[in-house]
Amino acid sequence: MATLSSRSSSTKGGLAWPLVVTIASGIVAAAAIVALLGDPVVAAGFIGSAILIAGGLAGWARLSRDQAAPETEIDWSLAHVLASASNEALAVTDRAGRLVCANERFETLFGGFPTPPSLPVADKDNAVLAKAGRAAWRDGEASAAIAKGDHSPLDVTLQRAGDDMLVWRFSGGEIIDIPSRVEAMVGGDSGARLGAAGIMVALISRQGRVRAANAVFRERAMGSRDSAAEGRDFARLLITDNHGLIRFEREGLAGNPLRILQVPFLDDDDGPMLLALLDEEHDNSPAPSMNAGAHIRTLVSLLPVGMALVDRDGRFVHMNDAFIKATDISPDNPPLYPGDLVVREDKGPLADIIRRFANGAAHAGDMTVRLKEQPDEPVAITVAGARGMGEAAVLLSLKDNSEETRLKRQVAQATKMQAVGQLAGGVAHDFNNILTAIIGHCDLMLMRHSPGDSDYDDIQQIRANSNRAASLTRQLLAFSRQQTLRPQVLQLPDVISEVSNLLKRLLGETVDLVVQHGRGLSPVRADPGQLEQVVVNLAVNARDAMLAKNPHGGGTVTIETMAVTASEIRKLNDDVLPIGDYTALRVSDTGTGIPQESLSKIFEPFYTTKDVGKGTGLGLSTVYGIIKQSGGYIFAESPPGEGAQFTIFLPVHAAQAPGRAALPQKPKKEDLWGSGTILLVEDEDMVRAIAERALTRQGYTVMTAENGEAALEMVADKPEIDLLISDVVMPVMDGPTMARAIRKAYPDLKVLFMSGYAEEQLRKSIDIDNVAFLPKPFSVQQLAEATRDVMTDE
Repeated sequence: MATLSSRSSSTKGGLAWPLVVTIASGIVAAAAIVALLGDPVVAAGFIGSAILIAGGLAGWARLSRDQAAPETEIDWSLAHVLASASNEALAVTDRAGRLVCANERFETLFGGFPTPPSLPVADKDNAVLAKAGRAAWRDGEASAAIAKGDHSPLDVTLQRAGDDMLVWRFSGGEIIDIPSRVEAMVGGDSGARLGAAGIMVALISRQGRVRAANAVFRERAMGSRDSAAEGRDFARLLITDNHGLIRFEREGLAGNPLRILQVPFLDDDDGPMLLALLDEEHDNSPAPSMNAGAHIRTLVSLLPVGMALVDRDGRFVHMNDAFIKATDISPDNPPLYPGDLVVREDKGPLADIIRRFANGAAHAGDMTVRLKEQPDEPVAITVAGARGMGEAAVLLSLKDNSEETRLKRQVAQATKMQAVGQLAGGVAHDFNNILTAIIGHCDLMLMRHSPGDSDYDDIQQIRANSNRAASLTRQLLAFSRQQTLRPQVLQLPDVISEVSNLLKRLLGETVDLVVQHGRGLSPVRADPGQLEQVVVNLAVNARDAMLAKNPHGGGTVTIETMAVTASEIRKLNDDVLPIGDYTALRVSDTGTGIPQESLSKIFEPFYTTKDVGKGTGLGLSTVYGIIKQSGGYIFAESPPGEGAQFTIFLPVHAAQAPGRAALPQKPKKEDLWGSGTILLVEDEDMVRAIAERALTRQGYTVMTAENGEAALEMVADKPEIDLLISDVVMPVMDGPTMARAIRKAYPDLKVLFMSGYAEEQLRKSIDIDNVAFLPKPFSVQQLAEATRDVMTDE
């Protein structure tokens, strides 16, 4: 523990009070470190000792008032011993923000003794540390998460010790260095155990120099167990005779021939090599004894890579723990052949390659197999011939690429979802154009028919079915995250309250609805209508799952809301969910749950676990799209023996800055009649005809164009135009490009865009100021209202 600063003082007589405080403070600081290391009993003992010592010294000070005392500094030796026992970096600062002391781990981690929170990390992380420091002084403890310059994560815990000290504890920040660990194993006890078995081991760098070697290797190659082999050229330690036999140069041609085995422990071809050297058997010697096989098994068991030995008949001889763990082998029923581990299709190819190498094939071969216990995750296996290794003839090395496979599967899933989303968005756009024409014609016909006419009910039925079709296209757009949302700042309990009555009717009398709200819920920003659709979809799915379990009814649907803090998210250690504050919504049921093989597919479109004809497969994909477009995250779980649980995390909405009040909403005008000239540009003839008739009926003069180029030709003569209404996506020239060109001649021209795509999806192309947006499909009434609002907007 390095002491960076201390306080000292003296008085004119006796042992000064500052000395009493100083010694007691040192013991209290040591006790604080002991408490952080996890032994509060020892910490209490230290504090009690401080009280007794301080009392005794106080009495002594009064009896020795006239005696002079030298200046005294804090004795940090006890704290030093305690802090050195910790693998974490520890530092202590005082009220003035000065670094009082720190241990060696702190110096190693940060390259010296910088004073927290000013550490060699990113500025934003220093700001995080400063905020945590203020919280610790105020609350007694705090925590934070930062990253070093090499992006390795650090967890920081702060705790106040007394009234004037703050203890900083840093954990993490270490990158696993496998070569260094192997180097320590070779030169340490593991290398000594191999040497006792007669195996010489050396770790060779990519330049061919010895990085580490066990004592047996040093004795044979250098002549002494204490000789330094590090840095020596490995090739110069060996010689080769006319028969190609390898010996140590120091032993000469009379020495025992050597067999050199390369042990794979890294995938990096440029990384260091681990070599095992064995004494070669003479030609006139008997066959290798079982002791040689025992030596090899000892070596294989120590390696962190999954390896197994197979004899010439294709049977397992030995498997290390890493191989057993990677293949999920049951200790009670170990396999006899490697083919017993893989699926039926891979049994033949694996047996063929093992037979080829057992018969003397050179080098090594790789193949990908699917394990019987994990058929969906292919693994790479390396097969190499093992000569001179006793009864073993083939060496199997298994590469654990489950993480790589998982990432590939996620990328493939994301790519597939994106492609299907684009297809769904395009289909919805085309349907919206058609539905706009159908709904518009129905509206125009209803203007000529009143209730009671023979055709009135039929027209209303057509319009109702068109609206149902429009809701289907909204589901497609929600799945593809291309719908138009109208987000608001809201509280989740309010949304649940609005939809509770509807849920009770949908669930029926035999299904109980339980609603539980947590404390301290923060507001979120989302579209309330879409959020209600999410809750309804999840609740109806839960009802159907319970009815499938019990057709006569019964069960409980539970809706919970809860506040989730950033520290709780950090404990989850989820790669998908960013650290932050969330308001969570959970919908659970008491049904049969979701099969594990279906969990990864339930958010795909048109995937359903219901019987044929009882589900479209769009419900959960719509939920997924709405939540993702709202900036949230949704997770599905199905614990064994329990029902399904869907948990939604919505980011907490930051409060609006003070002084910026929301703009008051302008009152709607009941009168939709207007005047002025409108330039209508739409490439779909049906939509253009409906919009023209609807606007003409409202009193506007309408000029129409079928595309952007035709519109530019019409404005070349500079006619009087009060409003431009245009589709966004059109062939040859899109709406925003045309609008920018027209704005050059009419700088103050008002623009109303309409599209079957969502406004959020088109924002990058609609980079024009002072424009309005009308999503398709729309009714004649909605078109008239949107036109009126734009025309009267000053």
